[in-house]
Amino acid sequence: MLSQTMITRTSPRQSTVVRPVPAGSTSLGSSIEMMGAPMPFARNAEIYGENEPADYLYKVLSGAVRTYKVLNDGRRQIGSFYLPGDIFGLEVGDEHSFSAEAVVDCKVVVIKRSALVSLAGRDTDVARQLWTMAAGELQRAQDHIMLLIKTAQERVAGFLVEMSVRNAGASEVDLPMSRQDIADYLGLTIETVSRTLTQLENSGAIAVPTSRRIVLRSRGALNRLNG
Repeated sequence: MLSQTMITRTSPRQSTVVRPVPAGSTSLGSSIEMMGAPMPFARNAEIYGENEPADYLYKVLSGAVRTYKVLNDGRRQIGSFYLPGDIFGLEVGDEHSFSAEAVVDCKVVVIKRSALVSLAGRDTDVARQLWTMAAGELQRAQDHIMLLIKTAQERVAGFLVEMSVRNAGASEVDLPMSRQDIADYLGLTIETVSRTLTQLENSGAIAVPTSRRIVLRSRGALNRLNG
């Protein structure tokens, strides 16, 4: 599997040797970058698989990552998207509950979970940030569950607002994911997503200059739909 194979095949420059963190370091993200190894993943490459040992944590440096499950009937349900700066792969148990893939060509920092846990045992700031990150993942999962019970317009509007918030509130959002990815995240068909985007564009809430660029023309209208 790619997660283990790529780690063992990395060059000495990209090996997962743990580097010491300077005293007084309080940023979880910077700790991961200093202790981990940057690795490239091509578009659609698997980073780790469902039920694989959760031995590593990951931070997106560039590109985007999706986590997903394949359901019994063959449908794919995307659990979350991770953008530059996001940390993913944190699990309650010892195995990954979702698979993770690169949405586009991306670079990800990989760090041994045991090394970060050991650091958290010595640094209360890192321990607190790990707890905060775990709580944030739980909140994101809860928000996603609530999104899935809404109407198609509400789901798409909520997704666009979420992407804007995660891009510092930008009114223009470049989406790295495809329409199919969005559909699998929202529990809709690709036809419904495309039709709903057209409806939102016709109503003046958004503009769609390209298939991947969305302009939020009326954030108020989107927020009302998002509830």
